[in-house]
Amino acid sequence: MAITDKIYVKNHRQLASQLETSFPKGAFKGATLDVLFQGEGLAKLDDASRERVLDFAEDFLDCDCEANPHCGCPERKFVAYLLELREQGLGPDAIVDVMSDDYLLYAYPGDVLSFLDDSVRTLEAVETLADVDGREDVAEETRERRQRLL
Repeated sequence: MAITDKIYVKNHRQLASQLETSFPKGAFKGATLDVLFQGEGLAKLDDASRERVLDFAEDFLDCDCEANPHCGCPERKFVAYLLELREQGLGPDAIVDVMSDDYLLYAYPGDVLSFLDDSVRTLEAVETLADVDGREDVAEETRERRQRLL
């Protein structure tokens, strides 16, 4: 299961009440993206919530894909965001706090830790394969990236 399947809308009930509709708690579920980012939904939100939702849309939903926001770009951008937070030295608890403050999203710190561990293991595998294939440049770049996540 992808980490984006474990990212949830904070204050879900409050937002559902403001929007006068129900939608899934999962931030990257299709129905959630439709309700929060299309139509008149934003106008019904209080100012603070609307600002965070707009920040999320600007940072993760801005792509030229025909199927936007159901194209996979938001999920890829969010994964990059999580990895950047880790590269800045933040641990799982701090990453959850930042995403909550920035976008009204939350996750369980254990899920974030598992994602980060999987990311490091994947980079180790890429590094090994690049070494075997004689791609020293790729191996070195991957090694540096992995070190930034540790």
